[in-house]
Amino acid sequence: MAAEEPPSPAPRPAPGVLRVSRTLGIPLGELQWRFSPSGGPGGQHANRSHTKVELSFDIESSPSLGPRQRARLLERYGTSVVVIAADERSQLRNRQLALARLAAKLAEGLKLAPTRRPTRPTRASVQRRLDDKKSRSSIKRGRRPPRDLGES
Repeated sequence: MAAEEPPSPAPRPAPGVLRVSRTLGIPLGELQWRFSPSGGPGGQHANRSHTKVELSFDIESSPSLGPRQRARLLERYGTSVVVIAADERSQLRNRQLALARLAAKLAEGLKLAPTRRPTRPTRASVQRRLDDKKSRSSIKRGRRPPRDLGES
């Protein structure tokens, strides 16, 4: 009996690359980072720490995007995409959140909407609709005051 090989580990993302989809990885060098103090109360730590993260990606000049990907993203988001993370007190955690949000936003922007195929209603659904109309009509007819046949 031959010994089975252990299963190969899942592919790890390359360091320094934001993996958006199977076909798109963006080098972190293409991203622009801005840090500022988070708003709101918090005393000395909040006033002195630049934990709020603004991450922007320039769609128009990115060499990582293919022509179709670039066109789709430009159509949906314009020339650049900006995400903000100020949820945590740690700048590192906010960086991770911003990267995840940017990846999710770009992946959503690259999705193709399914094409709509027009369909005809089934014979049974048409019959149900007509039966409902007849039923509703008879209900409303029953609410009318009776007509006098003697007056003309």
